Amino acid sequence: MSSAMALRESFKAGKPVFGVWAALACPFAVELMALPGVGYICVDQQHGVVDYADAVNMMMAAQARGVAPLTRVPANQAWMIGKALDAGAQGVIVPLVNTGAEARAAVEACRYPPNGVRSFGPTRAAVVTGRDQKTLGEGVLCFVMVETREGLTNIEAIASTPGLDGIYVGPADLALGLGLTPDLDKTEPEHAAAVMAILDSCKRHGIVAGIQCSAGKSAHDYATKGFGLVTFTKDSALLQAGVRNELRVAIGQTGSANKEGYT
Repeated sequence: MSSAMALRESFKAGKPVFGVWAALACPFAVELMALPGVGYICVDQQHGVVDYADAVNMMMAAQARGVAPLTRVPANQAWMIGKALDAGAQGVIVPLVNTGAEARAAVEACRYPPNGVRSFGPTRAAVVTGRDQKTLGEGVLCFVMVETREGLTNIEAIASTPGLDGIYVGPADLALGLGLTPDLDKTEPEHAAAVMAILDSCKRHGIVAGIQCSAGKSAHDYATKGFGLVTFTKDSALLQAGVRNELRVAIGQTGSANKEGYT
């Protein structure tokens, strides 16, 4: 059974963990993607068409298939983070974190006093992981997203936040912040330099660098560079690309369509 602890063991061993992104409110889609070798499935509550009840069912589906359920919360709000963890998420990815203070707030929302501000009420989490406070609090993963110029400017303050497990790169929003077209697997030098600056800062501070990719090839390339939490596909983009490609074949066109995805 994959869990936050299992992911941490892989990180400590220097092994990248590959996962998928779930934007569709469909537990069956989660089950279909939870194949051997998939380390985590991240339920997207920020941009996906997923509400809280959907997220609970999707995390249940991932866990039943032996894959660690993570979730991207809608915003850096303590109650949102706590509610996601109480539902059984093994970790959270917190969007749009721009300062050290904001990173600290995200971490504190994951931890119980005296190390944080999380309220104790692990309704479902206690059922699937037990009621041990250390496992429920210190055990869960906390990643924050750096995806703006301000975040890049404050990358050292963010990466040095005590208790932070890692930084997750949102390439599309990062591109927007740099004045570029918002898509994944960017090749512009400014974007590439920003991504490497985040990776280097994570390495300096001993935390995990994560990133969203549109396909397995770019995921492999980023893992080779040192990224540890690597998302290699997304349900909605994969479904659309698959239908598009098969339609092209059906009507006699050649070549394959590009996958699309945003984070």
